[in-house]
Amino acid sequence: MTSEVGSPAGGRLVGRPLPRREDARVLGGHSEFLDDLHPAGLAHLAFVRSPYAHARVLSVTPPRGAPGLLAVLTARELEGRTRPLPIQSPEGSEVADEPHPLLAAGEVRYVGQPVAAVVAESRALAEDAAELVGVEYEELDPVADPHASDLELLRWRRTAGDVEGAFRSAARVAGGRYAMPRLVAAPMEARGALAYHDPAADLLTVWCSAQDTHRPLRHLGHVLGRPAEQLRVVVPDVGGAFGSKGSLAPEAAVAAIAAIDVGRPVKWAEDRAENFVAAYQGRGMEAEVELALAADGRMLAVRARILADLGAYLLPATAMPPHTAAMLMAGCYTIPAADVRVSGVRTNKVPTGPYRGAGRPEAAYFLERAVDDAARALALDPVELRRRNLIREFPHRSPLGWTYDSGDYRRCLDLALDLAGPRRAHSDEGLVGRGVAMYVERAGGSFEAARATLEPDGRVIVRSSTSPHGQGHDMTFAQIAAERLHVDPGDVVLEFGDSALVPGGTGTFASRSVAMGGSAVARAVDELGKQCVQTAARLLDAPEDEITWGEEGLAAGDGRTLALPDVAAAGPLEATARFESDLVFGSGAYAAEVEIERATGRLTVRRLTAVDDAGTIVNPLLAEGQVLGGAVQGLGECLAEEATYDDQAQPTSASFADYSLLTAAEIPPIAAEFVESPSPLNPLGAKGIGEAGAIGTPAAVANAVSDALGGRHVDPPFTEEKLWRAIGE
Repeated sequence: MTSEVGSPAGGRLVGRPLPRREDARVLGGHSEFLDDLHPAGLAHLAFVRSPYAHARVLSVTPPRGAPGLLAVLTARELEGRTRPLPIQSPEGSEVADEPHPLLAAGEVRYVGQPVAAVVAESRALAEDAAELVGVEYEELDPVADPHASDLELLRWRRTAGDVEGAFRSAARVAGGRYAMPRLVAAPMEARGALAYHDPAADLLTVWCSAQDTHRPLRHLGHVLGRPAEQLRVVVPDVGGAFGSKGSLAPEAAVAAIAAIDVGRPVKWAEDRAENFVAAYQGRGMEAEVELALAADGRMLAVRARILADLGAYLLPATAMPPHTAAMLMAGCYTIPAADVRVSGVRTNKVPTGPYRGAGRPEAAYFLERAVDDAARALALDPVELRRRNLIREFPHRSPLGWTYDSGDYRRCLDLALDLAGPRRAHSDEGLVGRGVAMYVERAGGSFEAARATLEPDGRVIVRSSTSPHGQGHDMTFAQIAAERLHVDPGDVVLEFGDSALVPGGTGTFASRSVAMGGSAVARAVDELGKQCVQTAARLLDAPEDEITWGEEGLAAGDGRTLALPDVAAAGPLEATARFESDLVFGSGAYAAEVEIERATGRLTVRRLTAVDDAGTIVNPLLAEGQVLGGAVQGLGECLAEEATYDDQAQPTSASFADYSLLTAAEIPPIAAEFVESPSPLNPLGAKGIGEAGAIGTPAAVANAVSDALGGRHVDPPFTEEKLWRAIGE
């Protein structure tokens, strides 16, 4: 970690495993989530949703005389007043103009799409009135299979090096076709929004369960055509997101319009049934991957064709995960040539978007499965093939265009193997397999901001543009600030989640909070520290370069001291910092041991080993928690989770009766360790850890399953039926 003038360093707090201080409030039932908000005059919003995967909307008839009914909104009422949500277009891509409408106009394209909105005096009355809305549909043929789709929503390709020459001269070409299922994010708290319009100030305030404040603010401004000064977004406590609350929900924008129309606060709180069919899903990609290899195992080129089932429309970030997966298809390896294509197609399913990892787990799974298949083709140990090709010098320019800032891939791999211990042999009852997987992930990028204020009582108030939803920002950022100002973490107060109070930023996603948000905090408190030194030097009549920090505050060279309240009393001290950076790249190595019961195909993960390099670790306890949480989600993807649809694109896993989440009983022992190769791109040396477990786990478990089956490939989830059939075949 670097330190600027007036800010101490040395690891007094950074690097210590301090428990989350927000836990007492959260676990004690003192949190305030969206549905805990009940302002005076509150009205409630419910949606009429399509029962069809594809149909024309011929007419919408509002109910008459429904009790408590205040308003009914359809696409007609929104016409000329709104625009669709904006669409992000990844670099070098062709993206179709197919934004998600707020309410269906003329056509519905997936089961659960909002067709009309009903505002009533209570939630129950709103839901009752929604059932009375008459919608006439003309059913159309849906597309459920992405291979049958004739409409590309996203197209991207990048080539580098002599790919054709590498494949012509290769001693061996190996690879295969690999697929990852669609997944439901399933946060504990579903989506929701509460909106209120103050006509006197013409200020629209929206409280929403979201991952940050300023992305919803930007999206809402775009949709409504309102300037930022007429909008305020407040994010209360959030019960999980995992990427699914990164974009403004179309329903939240409708709630805002409804609040303007009825002149009262309006709340939409999504229930679990809605969340299953209408909240965007993750993954849903497959790839054909080929590796060109020399006789000694050197990787000469990679060729990949990624097919992404994007669903019915493009939401703001729908195009980003496939692009990220494509950009990471060289992984941790020195591969001089690459040719990677992405085709994102439309199906009649709910759209996809970022889900924990957002393209990184897909890239690791596609490439690491291909590496294991290549090792078998060359009759090489899979670990040895990886060792021969690992990147050793940094910075490293990937053939696909990203520059990896730092890493120690060999050390990660060696440590993962040491922690994994000796492998077990097959038994009469079960087939045992060992799998290893490497990964590299992008994090950070763009900018974040922070403001630090010294209060008269000596407390430091830090306002951050990033926003927590379970990661532990409060403790982590307090450690960063307290370390640099030489105060107790208890004297640092963090404030998040109100666009009227916190500086603007990019948002909380993509493992970027510490690297970007933490670095902005570091810069802000460094500047505040400089101001403290300048003020102390003036008050003590001493040169600035003689002022030092100590337990009692700031001291002159002759021993005279000033406590921080004395410094604050001399005048208001406040500093704002904006931190910008290129992408940083974390990495890791995972090892899994599995056993498949011969008689039934039942899979048991016996042990999982996770070694991650996230640069400087500010709080090892919280970082380990992030790894374990991500690993459990990765295991869920392997063992149970899949969002399924029938051939008419009707969802067949639309409740927890059909979509299984793991319980503690299914979680194996997980050994987690860290390698720290600090990034040179930020003052903390941080690279991001929030998605690591979800990235490394699926590929490691899949390789272990394939190893147990003697090289046979099966895609997740690894159900008993799939594995039993694979054993029989």
